[in-house]
Amino acid sequence: MKNKATIQIRDLSIGYTGKNQVKVVASGITATIYSGELTCLLGANGVGKSTLLRTLSAFQPKLGGDILIEGKEIGTFSDKELSHVISVVLTEKPDIRNMTVDELVGLGRSPYTGFWGTLTQEDKQVVDHAIALVGIEPLHDRMIQTLSDGERQKVMIAKALAQETPVIYLDEPTAFLDYPSKVEMMQLLYRLSRETDKTIFLSTHDLELALQIADKLWLMDREKGVRIGAPEDLSLDGSLDSYFARKGIVFDAEIGLFRVKNEYTRKMRIEGDGIRFLMMCKALKRIGIQGDVEAEGEDVIQVLPDCFMLRLKGQETIKCGTIAEVLSHLQ
Repeated sequence: MKNKATIQIRDLSIGYTGKNQVKVVASGITATIYSGELTCLLGANGVGKSTLLRTLSAFQPKLGGDILIEGKEIGTFSDKELSHVISVVLTEKPDIRNMTVDELVGLGRSPYTGFWGTLTQEDKQVVDHAIALVGIEPLHDRMIQTLSDGERQKVMIAKALAQETPVIYLDEPTAFLDYPSKVEMMQLLYRLSRETDKTIFLSTHDLELALQIADKLWLMDREKGVRIGAPEDLSLDGSLDSYFARKGIVFDAEIGLFRVKNEYTRKMRIEGDGIRFLMMCKALKRIGIQGDVEAEGEDVIQVLPDCFMLRLKGQETIKCGTIAEVLSHLQ
């Protein structure tokens, strides 16, 4: 079954209106964002990602064009109606104390609870379900200030889920996390997009993770505008290379990821296969040596199951137990 087109954008212009001028950040954006998909917005600092996210969230007005959410123009929603349609998780760490996880996630029910914010039994069930979806059941009664950054971010996502909106926007949800937590967070959001059939749209600087996990990418550039597609399609048509390639960085189309561009000063024959062979080639690249199975010359590295044999012109063969040991003889 095809995912539903939740958000439709037509010829959108975003930016700011000043006293005597209008600053256009980006224009001509036309796209569709679907439910059940994880969509990542990528671009350099200052390119306008936050402006686009604020505009799509109705935090600031658009300069032109249309933003339709479930077929209705965003400007025609009242604040109360928007709170039933869009939930937002911001970059900033919530400076909240003396509140439990249950209580904070419960705030996601505020669009439904009225002035006093009293949760019904049904509201509490929604809160419990949201907490279970992000896998933080053991944290129910923990105070927010005692949580790690990753746990706190999961609580904010649970709060957004408790709001029961079809659309969730996240601004840099992995910004303060260590690498394993970044991976876990992106995998969580991918899983939630599937399990809840919600439209999840986030901005991120974690390009490598987005390339591996996102269903769709929005590449944002001040000069090129916004380019949209599946990571693999954007790889094939050269968009990723042209948007992000910089001096010293190259997009490797074979693996669909970016890598450091190595400058080689010499070539050396390397014999072997398997993961030890690949790791040896990788290490040689780092010090400017291109490992080649067909390279000519008397300098050879032989990769064996339990060691590395290094033969250099005019020297006796050296048996090395580690790659670091091989490199020490070559540098």
